[in-house]
Amino acid sequence: MYYKDVDSAYKILEINTKATDEEVKKAYRKMAVKYHPDKLSSLGPEFEKNGKEKFQKVQEAYDKIKKERGFK
Repeated sequence: MYYKDVDSAYKILEINTKATDEEVKKAYRKMAVKYHPDKLSSLGPEFEKNGKEKFQKVQEAYDKIKKERGFK
């Protein structure tokens, strides 16, 4: 069951499970910039809300992968 959560974390970051630690970090940074609420605030409250939800999922996915792999 734990592995399924981690697999979905890779999908959220749009990478595969064989990605290197550097690729994981790069994918996280890319997704964090894309969905950061401050960046989407000029598009209106609906976009900002959806972006905030997606940003939280990206953060949670990255945290799961970091915990699984044991890197900072």
